[in-house]
Amino acid sequence: MSAVPSVDLSVIPESQRAAVLAVLRERDVLREANRRLEHLIAELNEAVHGKRSEKLNDDERQLAFEDLETAVAEAETRQDAEVGPRTPSPRAARRNRGHLPASLPRFEQVIEPDSLLCPCGCGEMHRIGEDRTERLDIVPAQLRVIVTIRPKYACRHCAEGVSQAPAPAHLIEGGLPTEGVLAHVLVSKYADHLPLYRQSQILARAGIELHRSTLADWIGTAAFHLGPVVDRLTEHLKTSTKLFMDETTAPVLDPGRGRTKTGYLWALARDDRSWGGGDPPGVVFTYAPDRAGENAERILQGFDGILQLDGYTGYNRLTRPSRTGGAPVTVAHCWAHARRKLKEVFDRDGSEIAAEGLRQIAGLYRIEAEIRGMGPGQRLSARQARTAPLVAAFGEWLQLQCRRVSMKSRLGEKLAYIHRHWDGLQTFLRDGRVEIDSNNVENLIRPIALTRKNALFAGHDEGGRSWARIASLIATAKINGVEPFAYLRATLEAVATGHPQARIDDLLPWNFEPSS
Repeated sequence: MSAVPSVDLSVIPESQRAAVLAVLRERDVLREANRRLEHLIAELNEAVHGKRSEKLNDDERQLAFEDLETAVAEAETRQDAEVGPRTPSPRAARRNRGHLPASLPRFEQVIEPDSLLCPCGCGEMHRIGEDRTERLDIVPAQLRVIVTIRPKYACRHCAEGVSQAPAPAHLIEGGLPTEGVLAHVLVSKYADHLPLYRQSQILARAGIELHRSTLADWIGTAAFHLGPVVDRLTEHLKTSTKLFMDETTAPVLDPGRGRTKTGYLWALARDDRSWGGGDPPGVVFTYAPDRAGENAERILQGFDGILQLDGYTGYNRLTRPSRTGGAPVTVAHCWAHARRKLKEVFDRDGSEIAAEGLRQIAGLYRIEAEIRGMGPGQRLSARQARTAPLVAAFGEWLQLQCRRVSMKSRLGEKLAYIHRHWDGLQTFLRDGRVEIDSNNVENLIRPIALTRKNALFAGHDEGGRSWARIASLIATAKINGVEPFAYLRATLEAVATGHPQARIDDLLPWNFEPSS
């Protein structure tokens, strides 16, 4: 880049011209770097705040952030290289010194001076201190072979037989994988969203030829043995008096037609952390080949309490006196879905009526943000004193708009949706444990969408059931702060060695204690 001086160099003494030119070059480099960064920021703003048709979904937005941050880092590095050491690096504050986990092994590298003799010749210098820095290093996953040797012993003086230790129990007797390998395959597929054929390719680069079908066999075996743990997790959740429920698609291959069909993973979740509840959070996914409401009824057999959910009509049968498997449940509907309906209209049409509805709902959420983390009694008192009048005013506004707006219009349909669920939208005003929306369970099913996106579909209904089981344990481990791989490895090892059914609660994710 050639500098364009803004000063007359002829009036500057020759001894200072070199320094002035260096400053001008640095100025030009910084200007170019700023132009580049401004361009990148403008692109990101357009992606995030542009027209609805041009906006990115959550996954695409994450990719955009990654690429933007990569481009910014490249621009800053180029700036550092061109400007030189005169300007401190703006990235210095981003370093993670002092925040590396103490549990990580440390490899100390001591760098001594070339000589310890004092330059003045008075002898050897003494150590007075040290500078210590830490950097994160990584060694690619190490494959190893566990060789089990069982010596045989016999007496030299008699023929009473041979003594040998029994072979240790394994989940797959006579098979190739350890329980650690099985856990790694499960976590890679259902937590890191890495399909089996890609795992097979990665292993092949290390010289291990394992076909995708072999990995699939391992997953099926592990899913079978983990079934009782998931069943117990389900039983534990259904003893609660308040749960969330939602469902998401799970495409499944339909071999008879040579294409996929739409199956569903139904999520039943407990998350009482926002009001300090004592029960640990958890989620269980159940696969079903369709979205029929009878699936929810079957899953919830034995549960009687408050159910937080969206407005899907399939849940209506749960509130009827004729409900199979228990008394009618109390429904708490989701204000986030109500808001979403109005937001769709506003984004498309700029409707002032929708905008007013959004402003009123925002007032409810401001109060919720202030009382998050309080106990149920405090939350209930605040809602009755502050939120209930706002909800009543919204109800009056809703009734007025329903009379004014044609129910056949787009806005009318959205208003009618809110009106149909009005009773359930007020449940949170009567119980401090109830949330204003069902975002808790929606956040828990988001990883399912990533697995679905990368794996495209499950190969069979049974594959969908295995998917549901493993995803249940991984998701529950994660929301309890438990590392999924360590948990699954320990659980599979316990199952392999005959963990007693009477102590199956010890295998639930929130009871896992990592070995030191």
